[in-house]
Amino acid sequence: MRRVEDIVDLNYPGLVVATLFFALSVTPSLVPRDWLFQGLISGINAAIGYGLGCVLEWALRRWVRPRIPLTGPPDRVRYAIKAVVLVVCAVVAAGMLVQSARWQREITSLMGMEGTTTPAYLRTGLLSVAVGVAVVAVYRTVRALILVLARQLNQWVRVPRELAPSAGALVLVVFAVTVFNGVASRAFFAVANSAFSVRNDRTTEYAVQPVAPEKSGSPASLAPWETLGFEGRWFVANGPDAADIAAVTGRPAREPIRAYVGLESVRGEQTAAELAVAELERTKAFERAAMVVVTTTGTGWVNGMAAGSLEYLYGGDTSIVATQYSYLPSVLSFLSDREKAAAASRELFDAVYRRWSAQPEDLRPKLFVYGESLGSQGSEEAFEGLADLREKVDGALWVGPPNSNRLWRQFVARRDPGSREVAPVYADGLVVRFADDATDFDSPEVWREPRIAYLQHPSDPIVWWSADLIFTRPDWLREPRGDDVSTQMRWAPFVTFWQVTADLTNAQGVSDGHGHRYGSLVLDGWLAVTGLSVSADVVEKARVAVESAEKLERGVK
Repeated sequence: MRRVEDIVDLNYPGLVVATLFFALSVTPSLVPRDWLFQGLISGINAAIGYGLGCVLEWALRRWVRPRIPLTGPPDRVRYAIKAVVLVVCAVVAAGMLVQSARWQREITSLMGMEGTTTPAYLRTGLLSVAVGVAVVAVYRTVRALILVLARQLNQWVRVPRELAPSAGALVLVVFAVTVFNGVASRAFFAVANSAFSVRNDRTTEYAVQPVAPEKSGSPASLAPWETLGFEGRWFVANGPDAADIAAVTGRPAREPIRAYVGLESVRGEQTAAELAVAELERTKAFERAAMVVVTTTGTGWVNGMAAGSLEYLYGGDTSIVATQYSYLPSVLSFLSDREKAAAASRELFDAVYRRWSAQPEDLRPKLFVYGESLGSQGSEEAFEGLADLREKVDGALWVGPPNSNRLWRQFVARRDPGSREVAPVYADGLVVRFADDATDFDSPEVWREPRIAYLQHPSDPIVWWSADLIFTRPDWLREPRGDDVSTQMRWAPFVTFWQVTADLTNAQGVSDGHGHRYGSLVLDGWLAVTGLSVSADVVEKARVAVESAEKLERGVK
């Protein structure tokens, strides 16, 4: 037994705390998890708990035990206690996994998804053990490296033996921070940019160069097809044309204008915003009924459902303009490109607004802004505040806003007393409104123009993730929660932050209407923001059309 202990070197207080952390990690969060994803998360969580338990055990042994004159139990008793600890920890972990499978089925049921089975979910435990062991092994390797550094510092720099381990740890930390904050982070994002730029150059067979002059990338365009990037080429090639729109509305339609500028479209001293406005002028976009300035997500993606919805509602008498500012997907852009997104949004909107303002007032198209996820954050940054926003636009639709959005946070923080954080009411809904589904727009209260709308789901981790979760219980868990959030989800310091952080990576792994999947709710959002009078039959036909287009996009990409 002693030989096995020497090899494994298991810390039993650490094991107890690891089990506690494992148990907390399998409690309900915002979105459902399969066994593989949960196993990765729980393994890391358990390793963190194990480390904390080791620190607590060391502190007790160092400062408390010497002051309590107790003799240790006989080896037989000590081994029996350790065996009981192992069994209890295993039983607690297994019991929590069984309960967690029930919780996961509750969450999937709330979202209209197929739930997991308990036997299948028990695989989480095995994977968690493997991941936890791997993390602890990495830690022990680092600890061994620190001891090597300590010996070298003691021998060559004459650092006192008692201080050498701390000095070695400090040297390693300084080195790691320097490398990862400087060289490594720059190298990582440089490599990431390079890797994703390869995808940016790719073109799917379903994105064919348009011939209609109303589209960027066409032979008549100032932004050549090959420079638009993967997302830009898809955007200009896959929207509804005049015939598609006429088939839905039953009336003659115009060819919608889609102007797009990729990262490689700009030449010389001209900016992306200037080229975008030139494209709008070339297509006579300022003569249309409605114009939308879209702030894209990191890769340059524009939600085709949002674009198509507006085009169907206006009978094609629209122009939509967007520019690409990064090769990186939203998660990486959020870490490295937030300022770039804000700057690109301000530059594009200001350029369009100057040209739009030069039009005679009675000849101007309706001017709207749109952004989704990180795009909504960039779009907000084009305006100083609500007054500036209302002065410059005829409406705004922002979808799945990150919790760090400046204007969104102001509206939610100043919501009317009695309204919930997941469904806030700001100033009686006079100008700004929030919606989880289409019925939220049915309020009989007056909604003044220009109308500002946010679409946000109670289960969207993009909306609710915040560093404040570390120490503060959020209102969305204190107040009556949203319909698709488990009643068993509880707040705990650090734990909830870690849980929701993990949810970010699976925010779209759910059915439409939940998490970060807004589906055709954007159609209802546009209908509400524009105030258009469109028959229910046309709306539903448009919904079918944009949902069908999204299925194709998801299948191809």
